[in-house]
Amino acid sequence: MSVRKKEGLTIAEVAARFDAGVARVTRWIKNIHRKPQGFRRRKIDLEALRQDILDYPGAYPFERAKRLGVTQNVIFLALRKLGVYKGSDTVLQYNI
Repeated sequence: MSVRKKEGLTIAEVAARFDAGVARVTRWIKNIHRKPQGFRRRKIDLEALRQDILDYPGAYPFERAKRLGVTQNVIFLALRKLGVYKGSDTVLQYNI
């Protein structure tokens, strides 16, 4: 916030200049540098998932997620995309 220091502006004046809220400018002053974000894999190789289904047919989604290095939600969405679902007779149905 060198503009504020150079011109001797208040937080409200800086907020008005940049068309931002006072709370946002206050956060900018407190923490000017971005925090490093963790990297989660959100994409999954469908072929690897298909092979995992064939190798471990009774595995839970959290186990598949751990093996493939993604989150459990990614596994859920990919299984739907592949057409794998749990039928009412508790046997996995495969449309692979």
